[in-house]
Amino acid sequence: MKSLKSQLLANPAVRQAYDAQAPEFELARELIAARTKAGLTQGDVAARMGTTQSVVARIESGRGTPSMRTVQRFASAVGARAVVRMEPLTEA
Repeated sequence: MKSLKSQLLANPAVRQAYDAQAPEFELARELIAARTKAGLTQGDVAARMGTTQSVVARIESGRGTPSMRTVQRFASAVGARAVVRMEPLTEA
């Protein structure tokens, strides 16, 4: 029996929308990994950023793209440096 996710992704329109969000989810995973590696809670990061835990949760949710300034503030709060790089697209 296929999982619900597999069934939904079999629809080309759903697959296209899902794939379009990949960069946001990749960024969210990177932010969460950096916070976890630093041994910090969302509340800790929020305090260091001068914001609230709910804002950090939203940033880490992958829904929407935070500004570069916000990513830099987050990186600083977890003792890291934000780096942007361009990579060539791979052909499917």
